[in-house]
Amino acid sequence: MRDIDMTVTADDGTPLAGTLTLPAGPGPHPAVVLLHGSGPLDREGNSPQLRMELARPVAGALAARGIATLRYDRRGTGATPGNWRTAGFTGNRQDAAAAVRALADRPDVRAEATGVIGHSEGALHAMALGARTDVRAVVLLAGFANLGEEAFRWQGRSVVAGMPAPVRALRRPLAAVGSRLLGRVKRTRTDVARVAGNKVNARWLREMLVHDTRDDLAAVGAAVLAVTGDKDLQVDPGDLAEIARLVPGGAQIHRSPDLTHVLRRDPGRPSLNSCRRLLREPVDAGLLDLVAGWLARHLATDTREQPAEGHLASS
Repeated sequence: MRDIDMTVTADDGTPLAGTLTLPAGPGPHPAVVLLHGSGPLDREGNSPQLRMELARPVAGALAARGIATLRYDRRGTGATPGNWRTAGFTGNRQDAAAAVRALADRPDVRAEATGVIGHSEGALHAMALGARTDVRAVVLLAGFANLGEEAFRWQGRSVVAGMPAPVRALRRPLAAVGSRLLGRVKRTRTDVARVAGNKVNARWLREMLVHDTRDDLAAVGAAVLAVTGDKDLQVDPGDLAEIARLVPGGAQIHRSPDLTHVLRRDPGRPSLNSCRRLLREPVDAGLLDLVAGWLARHLATDTREQPAEGHLASS
């Protein structure tokens, strides 16, 4: 495979600096856009605090199956100008849509065989792209089927449940504190605000809290693969069944044993404290093989006459 620089021009003219990985052999190739989670993430999925190192292994696995991969630096990260704290959730989705259009316009890409892979926040944008663009395949890694605020509250309960017993005993007062903080966020009117002394992307939070992914899932016209680990503390793996129910024609869903939100497996008790340790390990190879194989099938052939895949499996 080979990497080439590619710049996506956003709707407001901002140049989103990215990398397109092309597989060996002559094109045009099937291709996907890879969308990362929330925060100041660069094209590889890394932030100054945490290094997901997601893009390179995904691009390698897909290139081996003849599929190209585009990823880009978010606003205010890497080589893309701007301030990530002032970028809203809706703006992130619009940037993702611009990336899909730019990818489909390339002569070395098959416009009728494009897809999108989204992780965490990226999965939510992938749902929207599947509902509003001509992408042919959508992969959702740790995506939820709910109102954003309900997903945030589930995440809070899940994180506390993974804490030591003295912290778990405080779950009710901690939930009350969380509700007050969410209330403060809802009352903000600026892009950036201070909540509990911390500078937060208030616009992103306000838009995220009211976003209901179920609307997009019910309108998806592409084939869908949804994978969530049963050790995920940030997304309810139980939402997989709702995803399969909502997507017209069904979706292929996998509740993957021991897989965590950072896409590494952990046989122990799930905890946020284990993230840094897990991130020293590679992205789960079984997950990469599942995603690459599924995309190869759905981007290389016409899937319109294939039967629905609304079943629950383990990877």
